[in-house]
This record gives sequence, C-alpha cells and structure tokens, in this order.
Amino acid sequence: MDDQGITFRVKDCRLNDPGRYKTMTLGTDEFIRRFLIHVLPKGQRRIRHCGFFGNANRAANIRELLGAETSVRGKVRDDTIEGSDAHRRVLAFPCPCCGGQLIIVATIAPEQHPRAPPGTARAAA
Repeated sequence: MDDQGITFRVKDCRLNDPGRYKTMTLGTDEFIRRFLIHVLPKGQRRIRHCGFFGNANRAANIRELLGAETSVRGKVRDDTIEGSDAHRRVLAFPCPCCGGQLIIVATIAPEQHPRAPPGTARAAA
C-alpha cells in the first residue's frame, strides 16, 4: 500500500505455468469496490459451500427426502402393453424428453389467487 494504491498478487487461471501469478495495483477506491463485491449481506450464506443442496451432501439429502434407499433409475414396471407389443415391458412414466423413467414425487396445486374486492369488477356494457 502506497500513494499509487494497493498492490496485490493475482492468479491468472487461464495460464498453467509459473508465470500465471502477477501483481496488480489498483487505486484505493477501486480495490475496496472490488473487495466489497464479495461481501454478502448480513444473514445470507454462500449456497455453493453449505446448506441443504451443498455439494458434499446433495445426493444423500435428496434421496432421504424422496424416501428412496437406492437409485430408481432404470427400473421398469411389470405391466405389459396390450396388443402386438405385449412381450415388451414398459416404464412406469416415460420421460417425454429422453424416454427415461419419470417419477412423480408430488403434485403441486396451482397457486390460488384471492378474488378482487367487491365493487372493482368491470361494469357490464
């Protein structure tokens, strides 16, 4: 830190050699502005590093919530198709995009909007 500003070391991740560490000098105001971009508001946490969907426990937490002990990917129903394809086994709920098994965990009802107060409806023309 001097009259020029604040000098610090940065790493250029695009390079993979010893020369990727460089020094940078910024004015005091610009350094503080860039530093404060990384400060979260009080009460907020970085989702990436902790919490319910934190990478370390994500799969286990989702499995526990869904009540699944093991992966259900690739399981098929014992029901058969009527008619000419009766010998084939079919997926319980085929995904419309990839054809894999679609598992319905819950159905969420559409949000109910409150009615408008009396007297605000348009008059009949």
